Amino acid sequence: MKNDLAIFEGYQIRRHFHEATETWWFSVVDIIRVLTQQADYKLAQNYWKVLKHRLNKEGSQLVTNCNQLKLTAADGKNYLTDAATAETLLRLVQSIPSPKAEPIKLWLAKVGYERMQEMADPARSLARARETWQKQGRSAKWIEQRMTGQETRNKLTDYWAGHDIKQGDEFAILTNIIHQEWSGVSAQSHKNLKALKTENLRDHMSEAELIFTALAELSTRQIAESVAATGMAKNKVAAKTGGRIAKKARLELESKTGRKVVTGENYLPPSQITKQIK
Repeated sequence: MKNDLAIFEGYQIRRHFHEATETWWFSVVDIIRVLTQQADYKLAQNYWKVLKHRLNKEGSQLVTNCNQLKLTAADGKNYLTDAATAETLLRLVQSIPSPKAEPIKLWLAKVGYERMQEMADPARSLARARETWQKQGRSAKWIEQRMTGQETRNKLTDYWAGHDIKQGDEFAILTNIIHQEWSGVSAQSHKNLKALKTENLRDHMSEAELIFTALAELSTRQIAESVAATGMAKNKVAAKTGGRIAKKARLELESKTGRKVVTGENYLPPSQITKQIK
């Protein structure tokens, strides 16, 4: 998971990237600040509170489609904040009379359109990712393994999406089960070990970590397919079994080499490592 800031006409809009679903979630209050041209965060927060009440009374699903995510506030601390996807916000904007409605709708639509382009032509996102990794100094071998692993991941999530697994929390739960089984640590503990905060864990894995992650996810999908696993209960079993297959291979490799596969090594710039340790 990744948090960062987007800028719209000088306003900072907090957003959160959910890796499992590859979806951006935006702070609703930050969008409302733009629409109401309100510099005071508290007043924008009160506006949203009143609007939420009205929408609920009208039976609107817009509020239901919002999630509470931990986003960083002005004081540097993380607080639970109402967040919504670009699609939900496009509908929400229609409930707020504002001269900024059309510009913000175009901006949100652009975010969604770029994602739609990548879904229709995955080569766009892959080419951009390859260019970014090259600039970061990753080896050609690492980039090849990272991209192969992503393809394996996509095939697994495609299977889940077609077998009654909901994008978002359920994807994340199954992903963590697989990770815990093969590596012996949760995904979050693995990030902590590598001193990562908002960075993508897979972007900081070694070649070995990427290979075992891919093996675990490939095994999970093939096991799920073999029994036509549908729903969380059966896919949890497949996730545990797939993860254990990779765990067995990891332990055997570690016994032969005397080296741990899961490590604290990362690709953070030295200055950023120092900052995050403090």
